[in-house]
Amino acid sequence: MPDGLPPEDRATLGAAGVAAGLGCSIVATVVVFIVGGVVLDRETDRTPLFTLVGVAIALIAAGYQLVELTSFGRANKGPGPVTRGIQQVAAPFVARRRARPDRNREVGEE
Repeated sequence: MPDGLPPEDRATLGAAGVAAGLGCSIVATVVVFIVGGVVLDRETDRTPLFTLVGVAIALIAAGYQLVELTSFGRANKGPGPVTRGIQQVAAPFVARRRARPDRNREVGEE
């Protein structure tokens, strides 16, 4: 094992990374829809309408992302579209990390 982690720990860290990515995605979704609703309200002078619509859409989207997070890692269900997107974003970083020769040395080797 080049990085010194057993497979169980690698799987746990991978799941934690996906959970963190989905958490950030949930926050970004809520912020974008609520801010978008506030901006549309200011532009159209319909003060609570678009903010409430933005909150409703944000809650539905966040709920979907939470459902996807709870189903991640189950053997009978593959990753959803948000999880696949996060994995595609992370793939170049993972490949670059694996390709670095200094990561393949054991601890204490020169």
